[in-house]
Amino acid sequence: MKVLIVLGSRNPQGQTARAADALLQGVTDEGSQGERVFLPKMKIESCRQCEDSGWGICRTEGKCVIEDDFAAIVGQIRDADAVVFANPVYFSDLSESMRAFTDRLRRTCMHEAGRDKIADKPAIGICVAGGGGGGAPACAVSLEKVLQRCGFDVVDMIPARRQNLDMKVNILEITGKWLTTCPSSG
Repeated sequence: MKVLIVLGSRNPQGQTARAADALLQGVTDEGSQGERVFLPKMKIESCRQCEDSGWGICRTEGKCVIEDDFAAIVGQIRDADAVVFANPVYFSDLSESMRAFTDRLRRTCMHEAGRDKIADKPAIGICVAGGGGGGAPACAVSLEKVLQRCGFDVVDMIPARRQNLDMKVNILEITGKWLTTCPSSG
């Protein structure tokens, strides 16, 4: 099995990366492959809402006209057997890089061609809050909504906060092991 972890955090040693690495450890412990992509290090533009209607070829062809790293990451998602979206929580919501990526992904997935090899693919969301940590559950709801709109089979959403991250790391490692064998619910 091949698992792709898409991170909305730019810090490879931060709390979100630590959570993602724990899940990745569980995946590799079971003999599967895992790869990480850090969105803030990629060139991902915001949606341009190309036409006067606010849409573009995303709606009619399932792809985006912007030439940046978006299409390559979507290709990696399509090539993976499962996808994990790991997000640092800012203001009880998605990071700017995760928001820019998922906004465009959601639009392309409105067309059948955009959903190709994405629909029904198992996905897990991880939302890690620093500070007081209270925004992780709200962020998880936001992430789950967009992943479901894209057609992913969201098999788990894991909110965490810096105050409980040590405990959640153990859960995430177990979740990674489970992910390699979980049947899709779709």
